[in-house]
Amino acid sequence: MSSKIYDTIIVGAGISGLSAALYTARQRMSTLVLSKDLGGQLTLTDLIENYPAVEPIGGLSLAKKVETQAKRFGAEFIYGEEVQGIEERSDGVFVIKGIKGEYLGNTVILAFGKTPRELNVPGEKEFKGKGVSYCAICDAAFFKDKPLVVVGEGEPGLEAIELSSRYANPAYYVTSSPQLAGEEELVRKVINSPNVKIFTSSKVLEIRGNSKVEEVVIRKGNGEVLTLKADGIIIEMGYVLRTEFLKGFVELNDKGEVIVDELGRTSRPGIFAAGDITQTPYKQAIIAAAEGVKAALSAYNYLRSKKGLPPVNVDWKAEKKKVSFRL
Repeated sequence: MSSKIYDTIIVGAGISGLSAALYTARQRMSTLVLSKDLGGQLTLTDLIENYPAVEPIGGLSLAKKVETQAKRFGAEFIYGEEVQGIEERSDGVFVIKGIKGEYLGNTVILAFGKTPRELNVPGEKEFKGKGVSYCAICDAAFFKDKPLVVVGEGEPGLEAIELSSRYANPAYYVTSSPQLAGEEELVRKVINSPNVKIFTSSKVLEIRGNSKVEEVVIRKGNGEVLTLKADGIIIEMGYVLRTEFLKGFVELNDKGEVIVDELGRTSRPGIFAAGDITQTPYKQAIIAAAEGVKAALSAYNYLRSKKGLPPVNVDWKAEKKKVSFRL
């Protein structure tokens, strides 16, 4: 566990988490963002045409722009991290427990949206961050000229294998569907790619390796079990809401969504939430971004209140460093 205590830890790097990071960092709050990937569900969108003042843009491109802004103000990012637990110490500091380590924060903003769906097969958990990935856009380039398995369904799966095939060799595509379904040109690209090997009506049974992924065991449609030599596996099976680890820590509704008030505050002081994990309706990128900003400013005011300072409600200017000079 790092001994550094951040002013805020943001869980998730979708548009709500990124927007929150931009605002907390701009207010000179030490900010750490933990996420499996960059962009979250935003990366499933090839073209966003309704984000105010922004010309049509890809979801990942938009995420990268906000990430760059947040980094400019000092936000730190750790990718490939999956938060599995959270506790509050007796001194009010929150301990975030991830697969890579533990992190300390005076406030926490939960903004992880929906989580990449897992295969739930032996070896998957052990090799997360060691060859097991859930984001082709983020990680395909790491497998240049190396064997890679991509598991997917529908058009998102096809997009993942098409992208991965530009780097990996060979690029295996495993899908439970009996045939490839998607936009005609995309299907043609995948089928005609010389380094793509396709396994339809198939499923992954196990992921093996020592310190990293080395093999992926699959069952083909005809029942044959096959072991594929691979340096990694990218799982693109869609997204689900995973808030089980928050039960009993903050209030959830019957859908598992985190309940927040109009300021993004949860039932536990110091814990805020924004985006698709909350009960806020209209799951849209612009709404998630705005909710992230509200949560960020609420976290800032919460820390001010702990210092006995009044809340700031108008004219949110970036905090400036104050210096004094002896004349």
